[in-house]
Amino acid sequence: MATRKEIDGSAGVPQFYGKELRFKREEAGLTLEKLVDGSFYGITYLSEIEHGHRRMPEDLAQHVDRVLGTDGFFGRRCGDVRKAKRGAHAASFAPVVEAETRARTINHWSNTLFPGLLQTRPYAQAVIRSTHPLDTPEDVEAKIEARMQRARLFDNPKKPEYWAVLHEALVRHPIVSPKEMAEQLEQIAALVRRGRIVTQILPWNGPTRPFTELPLFLMDFDDEPPLLYTEGPYHGQTIDDPSLVMQYRKAYDRLRAAALPPEASLDLIEKAAEEYRNGQHRS
Repeated sequence: MATRKEIDGSAGVPQFYGKELRFKREEAGLTLEKLVDGSFYGITYLSEIEHGHRRMPEDLAQHVDRVLGTDGFFGRRCGDVRKAKRGAHAASFAPVVEAETRARTINHWSNTLFPGLLQTRPYAQAVIRSTHPLDTPEDVEAKIEARMQRARLFDNPKKPEYWAVLHEALVRHPIVSPKEMAEQLEQIAALVRRGRIVTQILPWNGPTRPFTELPLFLMDFDDEPPLLYTEGPYHGQTIDDPSLVMQYRKAYDRLRAAALPPEASLDLIEKAAEEYRNGQHRS
């Protein structure tokens, strides 16, 4: 028989919320299955909310309040959980940060910046200072730390499977010093060498179509529909319509097919890192 895992309500707002949810559910004598009955969610989803791993969607919070007779408590408090889980991330990106921890595969296309999951501290700082010049040093550090925390996904040797297609411009046009650029490229190469990620470079003369102007962040899950995220400097959009996600996935697959093979891409990255390290780089 599986051991009941206790919830530490003092660990943070999501955990406190989840512990209260389980208390009220068990007080009412309901199983997870009974509580989600009549909603669009499954028992695994609700269990992860109870343990503070997922935020409660508003429609589910309203359903829970009706079933448990909690006078709107969970509906009122789900906004607090959303803010707590957001941390230093933009509001539009917070659901992505949460979802990527559950993703089975992540596919990324980027033509303007190295993806946040791959950024070093100096690179992240340069991006943040460029896009948010009025941020205080404390704000900048909080955002950098949030990106570093996200990269802990790669501490898991198997999940998620991460595949990035990057435009050659990212390698050739640095936004940090040569030394810092060498470190950025070496970090990516190290993840590839570890077998933790796959990276392909789309050459200058690769196909350029309207969709290549948008970064694409595609996620697949074991028990959820796929998700797409795209963004600009000051906005982001999450798309979960399966037919739209499929269209963007086909676009991503065409980019991947036009990119250099992974081995050649790694060679290009490592050679560029050496050139930056030795002061030999020319754009």
